[in-house]
Amino acid sequence: MYSTLLRVRVSIRVRPGAGQTRVGGERRECTVPVLATIALGGSLGGLARYGLELAFPAQPGRVPWGTFTANVVGCLLIGVLMVLITEVWSPHRLVRPFLGVGLLGGFTTFSTYAMEVRDLLVPGSAPLALGYLASTLLSCLVATVTAVALTRLATRAIRERRR
Repeated sequence: MYSTLLRVRVSIRVRPGAGQTRVGGERRECTVPVLATIALGGSLGGLARYGLELAFPAQPGRVPWGTFTANVVGCLLIGVLMVLITEVWSPHRLVRPFLGVGLLGGFTTFSTYAMEVRDLLVPGSAPLALGYLASTLLSCLVATVTAVALTRLATRAIRERRR
């Protein structure tokens, strides 16, 4: 009954294909359960990031470590998640929207990062702003690539042990 009641299709016609995602070569309509799952995950991710920001509050003229940590850790977890759900498991169809788009998308915050870079661009602190800009991007890329490589290595080792 639950799935019958919530099988409402969302039809937003912004451009051809809007409201659709491509999963495994097939097109899927974004349904209310998918959108609700993303919203729930995003809320939880945003709350986790808020807690991190409370633990490491941004100081004017200094590197905002809370945002930096959220983005690097979030990218690392996205790397792990994507390997697990695309190469190792066959998860439920709501796992990727909940964890990847919702939870980790809500936890990472590149919009706040961009505003913090702008706020650091005051006379005399341009090197700090540019350093924060570059180090965040580089750290997030390295975290993602490292997580993908280590997760693949770990899952291969686990599969070989089971043989």
